[in-house]
Amino acid sequence: MSTTFSRRQLLRGVTAVTAFAALGTTLAACGGESDAAATTSAAGTVTVGQLSNGAAQETSIKVAEVASISALLPAAIKEKGTLIVGSGTLPSGSPPLGYIGDDQKTLTGSEPDFARLIATVLGLEAEVSPSTWENMFIGLDGGKVDVAISNVTVTEERKQKYEFASYRKDDLAFEVDESSDWTFDGDYRALAGKTVSVGSGTNQEKILLEWKDKLAEEGEDLTVKYYQDNNSLYLALSSGKIDAYLGPNPNLAYHTTETAGTPQATRIAGNFSGAGETLQGLIAAAAKKGSGLAEPIAAAINYLIENGQYDQWLKAWNLSTDAVEKSEIDPPGLPLTNS
Repeated sequence: MSTTFSRRQLLRGVTAVTAFAALGTTLAACGGESDAAATTSAAGTVTVGQLSNGAAQETSIKVAEVASISALLPAAIKEKGTLIVGSGTLPSGSPPLGYIGDDQKTLTGSEPDFARLIATVLGLEAEVSPSTWENMFIGLDGGKVDVAISNVTVTEERKQKYEFASYRKDDLAFEVDESSDWTFDGDYRALAGKTVSVGSGTNQEKILLEWKDKLAEEGEDLTVKYYQDNNSLYLALSSGKIDAYLGPNPNLAYHTTETAGTPQATRIAGNFSGAGETLQGLIAAAAKKGSGLAEPIAAAINYLIENGQYDQWLKAWNLSTDAVEKSEIDPPGLPLTNS
């Protein structure tokens, strides 16, 4: 999972990390139940985007249990009445997906919000349990967590142990200075002559370096640069030392929201599948294989898509470009050679 932090996030990083670590300790002491930003606000309403530190537009969404969908739940989950949701965001969070809100203590983010919408359709109460990325999967394996809703990419390797219900595209994005007129339409040739920054050791670096090699074979140059911190990266972008930054779409969309209307304003210049040009990567809710949760969760997601709540949720978090047409159970994932 790639993590990108904005300038504002870095400035308050020590406080936020301390608060997030403290939250994790508190949750461990009380069995993992989270103080995620608000529960159902009123009968039939879920409010998303609360305490978002400006990353989201607070939005009240009308939604309620759908009996025909909740009837698909495994009996043990239905009887329990709660859906324990893993959030692999400790120790420092990953805005806008899951992070400490502007009260410096409460877990917020697009993923916890979506978990509450899904749980409401299923007639359940969502209990969001933050942990490290690795421990989230350990929780799934051991039954302490029912489902992970935390920017999990579907891969063929993971499908050997987990069942999935997709809900968002796994897209990368190019971020440019707002004044730039450059756009990326999916053709790597648009990068000829450009200087692009990317995170070292990431999936997006792998894709960018493959494009660099292709361009070199065609007699064109692509310069790739690396920065140790985001302050340096965004200073280079605003000063024209680099033309673009390639990173995970949600993180970059978060940054464009934060910088809007400032001298450092940026925009998204184009998107590309995190799985490469031959497959659309997908983000999905992950449950233990054989749990029987993928079917009701996919049905709940499709209900939210068909009735407009899904679009409201994405729009609130500035993630509309990540929308999928429907939730699929165990869709094709990144191949074993790229998992």
